[in-house]
Amino acid sequence: MTISSSLNAGVAALMAHGSRLASISDNVANASTYGYKRAETDFQSLVLADSGAGYTAGGVQAQSQRQIGENGSVVGTNNPTDLAVRGRGFLPVARATDVAQGGQPQMLLTTTGSFRTDAEGYLRTGSGHVLMGWPANADGSIPAYPRDTSQGLEPIRIDANQLDGQPTTSMSLGVNLPAADTMAGAAGAPQLLSVEYFDNLGASQNLDFTFTPTVPADGASNEWTLEITDAATDTVVGEYTLAFDDSPENGGSLDAVTTISGDAYDPATGTLSVETASGPIEIDIGQPGEGGGMTQLAGSFAPLAIEKDGFPVGNMTGVEVDETGNVSAIFDTGHTRRLYQVPLADMPNPEGMTSLDQQTYLPSPDSGAYFLWDAGDGPTGDVVSSALEESATDVAEELTDMIRTQRAYSSNAKVIQTVDEMLQETTNLKR
Repeated sequence: MTISSSLNAGVAALMAHGSRLASISDNVANASTYGYKRAETDFQSLVLADSGAGYTAGGVQAQSQRQIGENGSVVGTNNPTDLAVRGRGFLPVARATDVAQGGQPQMLLTTTGSFRTDAEGYLRTGSGHVLMGWPANADGSIPAYPRDTSQGLEPIRIDANQLDGQPTTSMSLGVNLPAADTMAGAAGAPQLLSVEYFDNLGASQNLDFTFTPTVPADGASNEWTLEITDAATDTVVGEYTLAFDDSPENGGSLDAVTTISGDAYDPATGTLSVETASGPIEIDIGQPGEGGGMTQLAGSFAPLAIEKDGFPVGNMTGVEVDETGNVSAIFDTGHTRRLYQVPLADMPNPEGMTSLDQQTYLPSPDSGAYFLWDAGDGPTGDVVSSALEESATDVAEELTDMIRTQRAYSSNAKVIQTVDEMLQETTNLKR
């Protein structure tokens, strides 16, 4: 029994080291595969109960496991939609065949991918996996999607021919009015300012501001009349009286605003609203007694800070992905608009996921339930664009393990050879 157990132990060892050599060969073969997670083979001894007739060899068994949570180095590329996860977390993807069938495709996970738009606009890899994300609203905001399920995720599809424009809804006026124009004897000539805005169709229009000083018989009035005209309809949409402070504490700042026509001025926010042909525009002229906005100081008429939102119609020129997973379209007007957000999936035991081909993984009961995080939040890392994750294989380490495995295999083969010779000697006793 002792000799035969030695033979069984030697055979088990050959099988175990054969499994280890298989994992090593797989690691070496994928040393240049982006996103590859190396396999590792561990040995466990088998101990048989002592029967009282001598020691019985139990042998060894091998168990291989893929180190899914182990990351490779991140290297840069020239494609802005090449993505890699730096740190913990996985990108959600789906098979292109599942996407083509419609419905809700099965979510798979990966840590890197070279995504490019295909003929239908989907961001997919050469191996046929489509990137998934949460679609944004028309204003670029992301709705509140459930984080413990993939139901809200959609295959990311980019329409390269889309146009985009946004109407102006707010602007701010940082303008200095010359104090000398409100003094007795001044000419009383109005100061003119035209500010561009964009209507609902993305066309360029103008709001014309006319500042007319109040010239007193003596002293200084520190008062102006503001008339706002919508050039699109040549209609006066607001008229206000602006009074400025000349005290030592707040000299030059806005003191009070009186509404003559149009929507009322709100001193709490420093804004007034005018109704243009394309809708209301909120104009920030500053709060009374505070710096910024409208001022009246010595010097010339000076529009110092004119800001507005909105932009004209533009053509999409590219796509970018930021570190938080936001996928945005870039337009030739210089504007960007968020289209999707790619979350990162995390679970308690990544090594427990089921490994599939092409560096994709499927959550399983052993991995625990996954949760979809915003990249950079919680335990997850961030998303790196124009980058790919290299293989986690260390070729030098694998070749060293190969030498050790070869030596161990040879030694166990010698054990089998020795047992064979001993059995042969036992057989020869009968001669």
